[in-house]
Amino acid sequence: MMIHTKFLTMLAVAAVLATGCTKSDDEDDDTTPAPTNTTLQGTLTENKTLTADKKWTLKGYVYVANGVTLTIEPGTVIVGDTAVKAALCVERGGKLMAEGTAAKPIVFTSGKAAGSRAPGDWGGVVLLGKAKTNRSATPVIEGGLDRPYGGTDDADNSGSLKYVRIEFAGIAAFAGSEINGLTLGGVGSGTTLENIQVSYGNDDGYEFFGGTVSGKRMITYACSDDDFDFDFGYTGKIQFGVVIKDPNTVDNGDDNNGIECDNDGSGTTATPYTKPNLSNFTFVGPNSASTNTRHKYGNRFRRATQFSLRNSIIMGYNAGGFVMESDATAQAYVAGTAVFKNNLVHAVANPYFTTSTGVITIADIKTKAESEGCNTFTNPADIKLTNPFNISAPDVTPASGSPALIGASFTGMDAFFESTGTFRGAVGTTNWLQGWTSFSPKTNTY
Repeated sequence: MMIHTKFLTMLAVAAVLATGCTKSDDEDDDTTPAPTNTTLQGTLTENKTLTADKKWTLKGYVYVANGVTLTIEPGTVIVGDTAVKAALCVERGGKLMAEGTAAKPIVFTSGKAAGSRAPGDWGGVVLLGKAKTNRSATPVIEGGLDRPYGGTDDADNSGSLKYVRIEFAGIAAFAGSEINGLTLGGVGSGTTLENIQVSYGNDDGYEFFGGTVSGKRMITYACSDDDFDFDFGYTGKIQFGVVIKDPNTVDNGDDNNGIECDNDGSGTTATPYTKPNLSNFTFVGPNSASTNTRHKYGNRFRRATQFSLRNSIIMGYNAGGFVMESDATAQAYVAGTAVFKNNLVHAVANPYFTTSTGVITIADIKTKAESEGCNTFTNPADIKLTNPFNISAPDVTPASGSPALIGASFTGMDAFFESTGTFRGAVGTTNWLQGWTSFSPKTNTY
């Protein structure tokens, strides 16, 4: 018996429909499962994108090589493997494009579960660029990363970090050689740093080794050592910085300061001089909630450094607020090469302090500061911030009648600095920290 050809064709179509296959074996299948390998290790030698639909793990020191761009999507979580010393290092000529949003920040955090995370669970994020330092030979970044940084291109671009959180970082390769929350070596002004929070770092929040990179809206929360550390000829600009010290989180091996700033470790006159240009910072110390003597100064300018700090608030530091520790540093302040103007200053012990001898007295520092728009307070409550010492839910917004709402001046300042009108400190009547920051990273579920 013959079967009609048309009938055979109909049977074949029916069989295909029954199996759900509409493509031949050698055609692409849109239902192919996504790769499950999300571990990064070694050196990235070609461009790569980390997508937000996966959790990515850094295993050991991960390097982004010269000429390579690592892109990270908004909302992506990257964890450091806590069984090995994990860190992300972008080498000179490499780029990190980590641009989150207020609704979807990018988070670098510990690989441990909620409730068991601690400072120093992993290394941190390191950017290395080609901008100037004051080193005569090419320096190598610390922390055991062994990569060079610095050069002659002050406009160098190492990428962009926006709406990024870095949590539980800070490991030491060996004594005195640490990785910080965000380490920047010779990073140039073409790099973008905006809306970044470093929390529970085991060493410094941010450390700048030379370079010209600038930033806005940068936060440290409960970091163990210094919050902003400047060295080796850093000359960039930062506006809107927030420092919140946790009385119970401290580096017992070093003094803990809001700022630590040196021209170099030996206090030489190497140029360019370290001179951070800062405005609209709010520094909140432990305010006697801790008796640990390692909780020290709001601003520690020493070792021949220069500086400019304006329109800011220093409050709650146990040993000192505005502090200068070398003759060369004090001389720069007296000469006007270093600037401290229009700030609100409080400390438990010494709002103003110096260890310099014969250059300027503590009383004369206070007189000069107040003649240049600063106000001194014996009680931090008189600064009238909403809830600055609440470590689980800090709020540095000025309350009604706060002296922080008036007194700022931007006369003669670089165009990089946005005029706030009149408010001093990092926050005015609008709290830009809301929505993307976290003050509960120990218990967050990622």
